[in-house]
Amino acid sequence: MADRIQIHFDRVDLDGSVEVEVAVNEDPAVLGCPEYARGFPYCRATVTPPARGYADALGWVQLVSSTDLAGEFRVDPFEPLGEVSHPFCFFGFAPTLFDAPHREQRRNTDWIAHSFLCGPGEEPLEGAAQADAILGFSWGFSIRDSRIDIDGPAVLSPDDWDRHHAHLQRAHPRWSFIPGFSEDPPRR
Repeated sequence: MADRIQIHFDRVDLDGSVEVEVAVNEDPAVLGCPEYARGFPYCRATVTPPARGYADALGWVQLVSSTDLAGEFRVDPFEPLGEVSHPFCFFGFAPTLFDAPHREQRRNTDWIAHSFLCGPGEEPLEGAAQADAILGFSWGFSIRDSRIDIDGPAVLSPDDWDRHHAHLQRAHPRWSFIPGFSEDPPRR
């Protein structure tokens, strides 16, 4: 069974929404995961309506905190691309965020993601690219005695985005991160 939320937003005078689905990975092969990923969560966040042009170019910035990896939030890249010069794990026209975290060993762990849909800022500052958050949500899982419990999705606030700016700035010094959400707050 999946937990879902829908978050509405306005961007370039157009109504849009993000449907977030967080569910149990019951078929790892279909999701491109190893068999030991069974029982862990996956998240799919879909932007609608489909993009209409350059003004709707969007990206997902995801930060993850995990007790098995020092417990501090850090940028979560799309691993097949390796290191990239931007903060986005997915970018494009109406991009879909997809993630299916898993661990081979089911040790006690708390894992949480803060996922933000962003657009490019209106004007680069002194040559720096900008990320302008539109909305955000959290999701994650915990493992206790080999049992996996899934959390979320839950809507995040502009303050949650702002709390990540120092880390984002260190990870991507050529970028600036606009405070708050461009729509404050997004509608559910």
